[in-house]
This record gives sequence, C-alpha cells and structure tokens, in this order.
Amino acid sequence: MLGAWFIEMWDPMPIGRPPIPVRVAIVNDSPIVEAGLRAVLQPYRHRVTVVVATARLTDLRDIDVVLFDTVGKADVWAQMRAIQTITRAKLLVFSWASTPDRRAGYVALGASGYLSKNASPEELVAGLESVAAGGILRGAARDSPRDLGDWPGAAAGLTAREAEVIGLIVAGLSNHEVAARLYLSINSVKTHIRSAYRKMGVTRRTQAVVWGLTHGFEDQPHPDPTPRR
Repeated sequence: MLGAWFIEMWDPMPIGRPPIPVRVAIVNDSPIVEAGLRAVLQPYRHRVTVVVATARLTDLRDIDVVLFDTVGKADVWAQMRAIQTITRAKLLVFSWASTPDRRAGYVALGASGYLSKNASPEELVAGLESVAAGGILRGAARDSPRDLGDWPGAAAGLTAREAEVIGLIVAGLSNHEVAARLYLSINSVKTHIRSAYRKMGVTRRTQAVVWGLTHGFEDQPHPDPTPRR
C-alpha cells in the first residue's frame, strides 16, 4: 500500500486512465542505473514496459513517459527542452537530490513532475502510471535510498549530493555555477567538494575531472543560459 507521503504528492486534479502497459523511455547516461531500472520494472511488465533506454535523446517516439535522470548533467534544462521537441510523451524527472524550488522549476518547464530515486519499485510504477494518465507529481525524497541502482561514485563512498556536485565539476562548471545550479551556498559546495575529494583520493580539480570521467561521470556540454522560445 502506498504511504500517505506519496499520495500527498499529487495535485488534486482529475486524471484519465493510463495506457496498459505504460511505455517508458529511460534517458540516462549510466548503464548500471539503466540495468537496475530494467530489473526493478521487470516484475511489473504487465503495467510498465521499457521501450528504449538512451543517453542521446533519440528514438523517443511511440512512448508514454520519458523517465529523465538528471544526475551528473550540467545541461538539465536544455535537455528537457530537447526532449520536449522530440516527443509528446510525458516527462518525469528522476533523480536523487532536489529542492522544492527546483522541483517547481521542472514543472514550470513542462515536466509532469519529479520522482526521487528513493521511491520503492511499487511507487515508481504507480508514479509512471499516474503521469501517463495526466497526473502531476511533486514528490519529496525519503531519507534512505531504495534499490533503484547506484549513482556514479557510490562505490567510492560518495553521497548522492557529492556525486551531483562532482558531475557538474566534470561538466566544467565553476564552484559558483554549481552552487547556483543546485541552490546551495558556496560554502556548502566547497564542503561537499572537500569531502568528495577525500573519498576519491584526489587533491586538485583536474584530478577530480579525470577521476570522474573514469568512474561513470559523463562530460556534458556547458548549458546555454539563453532561454529558448
């Protein structure tokens, strides 16, 4: 049974019936996370089926929901816009860490909401179904992770937030840009960097970038700050 925390995420708006099964595209750069998601959803294949998994925003036709993983991506907003130009499918942002302002920003840009990777498999499936039926998901993360696959750097002990910071550093963002992107203070960013560097065994930014590129962090293009019409 879904907890009250999950039910309260949904807008009180009438929605239709989801397609059966819901056809899902996973947009994720990590083969580990993709494989984990496929394994998690396999027992629910009568309700949800993964049609395609891609890191290049291609083959997004004939699907109902795009499950978009933001971890390690510097150009989240640009990629969201790109997805929306390719497909009419619902867009569900899927990540480890987010803030209320950022979740509201996803919806303002046309996403059908946000779902934390802390969700249980049943909650993930229910979320995909409700979004496919027209619902809006504004969920908050739980405190403990569930079995939906590790984030890059998890094996080295990086927390989800540290991995997100390192992903943006690998993408070429400065500390101030990372702080703005994650809605953190510059001191918080520096604290996460120091902690991550200790776990990674590096002392310099160039070393961190090399480490990141060899541990599952993709080198993403720097986001275009100019809004697109």
